[in-house]
Amino acid sequence: MKPAQRIYLQTTPLSKALQRWREFLKGISLIDEELIKVTNALDRITSRPVFARMSSPFFTASAMDGFAVRFQDTFGASEVSPLRLKLGEQAVEVSTGEPLPKGFNAVIMVEDTHQEGDCIVIHQPVTPYQNVRTVGEDIVQTELILPERHKIRPVDIAAMLAGGNSEVWVRRKPLVSIIPTGSEVIDPWEKPEVGSVLDYNSFMLGNMIVQWGGVFHRLSPVADDMVILRETIMRAVEDSDVVAVIAGSSAGKKDLTPDVVAALGEIIVHGVSMKPGKPVLLGRVKDKPVIGVPGYPVSAYIVFELFCKPLISHLLGLQPEEPETIKARMSRPVTSPLGQTEFLRVKVGRVDDKFIATPVGRGAGALMTIQRADGIIQIPEESEGIGSESEVNVVLLRGVREIDNTVVCIGSHDNTLDLLANYLRRRYPAFSLSSAHVGSMGGIMAIKRREAHIGGTHLFDEETEEYNIPFIKRLLKDVSLRLINLHYRQQGLIVKKGNPKGIKGIEDLRREDVVFVNRQRGSGTRLLTDKVLREAGISSSEVNGYEREEFTHMGVASKVASGAADVGMGILTAARALDLDFIPVTRERYDLIFPEYSLRLDSVKAVLDIITNDRDFRKAVESLGGYDTNDMGKVMYEQ
Repeated sequence: MKPAQRIYLQTTPLSKALQRWREFLKGISLIDEELIKVTNALDRITSRPVFARMSSPFFTASAMDGFAVRFQDTFGASEVSPLRLKLGEQAVEVSTGEPLPKGFNAVIMVEDTHQEGDCIVIHQPVTPYQNVRTVGEDIVQTELILPERHKIRPVDIAAMLAGGNSEVWVRRKPLVSIIPTGSEVIDPWEKPEVGSVLDYNSFMLGNMIVQWGGVFHRLSPVADDMVILRETIMRAVEDSDVVAVIAGSSAGKKDLTPDVVAALGEIIVHGVSMKPGKPVLLGRVKDKPVIGVPGYPVSAYIVFELFCKPLISHLLGLQPEEPETIKARMSRPVTSPLGQTEFLRVKVGRVDDKFIATPVGRGAGALMTIQRADGIIQIPEESEGIGSESEVNVVLLRGVREIDNTVVCIGSHDNTLDLLANYLRRRYPAFSLSSAHVGSMGGIMAIKRREAHIGGTHLFDEETEEYNIPFIKRLLKDVSLRLINLHYRQQGLIVKKGNPKGIKGIEDLRREDVVFVNRQRGSGTRLLTDKVLREAGISSSEVNGYEREEFTHMGVASKVASGAADVGMGILTAARALDLDFIPVTRERYDLIFPEYSLRLDSVKAVLDIITNDRDFRKAVESLGGYDTNDMGKVMYEQ
């Protein structure tokens, strides 16, 4: 089946797309209601007001353990002139919560009395209904307990039960059908083959819906077939309140969603000037909202936050919760294309009295950039980027308190930093470690600008043949600090298992049949690469792939493992992690810079304690292979 007319992607500015979506939502009715047990109503949204069916308490009761009395009988009692009240006649023993005996109107606490024979002795009078809970003292029958459109909390459940309500009318949870599409898409529990794609987006988006108060039904992946997709969407529209179709919303030959939605209903927006998330589709079929979600995970996440979250809130009769936002300073400049609103993922930490935001990557398919991010910065479509040290608004993905307890480590990448982060959380649950990989020189400059608590570095100075210290003396001469060793590690050439290209050393990098992958400028590994190339008399222009950059050792290893490169410079641990071969080039020292301004923080002291004293951490580092920890925790330099 071929569509009569192909729907091509035409981008709409984000502000206009949101406005059109809001206008569309005004015509969508609230979700219908259902009657459920109060005891099962946590986090549900009331659809009708809840009134007290009875008072609480519904009888007059003692508020204390003691004796019920008539307050008139206590007149005149004092320390110098105590009164004796006869038990059973003038005083009746009661416990907290018991009904007040008929004819009595006050309670004397047991600790304010003592007993003599068949009387109690009191030393002060009581007032009417002192220490007594009267009918309706807490809740009065017919009183409003909860308004409609209220999210039910644990205390609300108690209040409704106390007011005699065992059932409550709530909005039914909106049901969203999620349809993953693509002939290459498989269930995540299936064994993947080359060319197959695991569907994890459905479960990410589905659980976002659950967080917002809805439920989801995930359908099996649908192949790239117009007839099957049409039938699947039609069934989903009949069975649910919202339909989300993953992938297939762009303008390629296999992007069938626009044609199907246009044939079955109406397209409201197709394509938004945003990055990531451009190929979003917003439409309706039989007055049911249909969202075409891009297949890349970061795009899918951001599109759902922008368009599905307000939709679920609308169906429940709620205003979407405003995310927590802080002001932060950018650690480095970022360029952005004109004409697109960009959503930049960042790590955030508090250094001194300011928040520092550092980008963590920009690929729409890089799921970990959103998983590891602390927040998102929105760069307007009319902006070409953000300057270094500019103040920006960050929409937080984590709470401010958690960010306040985050140790910011900026500099050279090393696999042991992830291990250190895990040990910090294990030993000190209140703290976390966030590492941004910008190279050794970037770490030193971050310390200089007071934008990091720790800087990772392995810079070799050829003149002095010394690691790190010459660079610190030159670039951080005014900073009080300690340079502490983390470990020594093996750097070398990472090649595919079995070394199919027969690479033996640096001299092979000039071969025409060898493709290299490099590290980014400013990294210690890049400086090492340039050094060994220079010593071998090889120009960078002779190396195929010299300009291709990765920001981590694992990124280099991944490119080699996938066949995108034949060789790259990296550490032995990265090669072992992906079962690759390794040709040693040098042994280098990897140190951490601890500036004095951070050493007074409990979180940084915790990191230092693990490095210095935790034998389990040391053994875990050694087990990765390629590391020497004999000097771990040793102060290599102090100024």
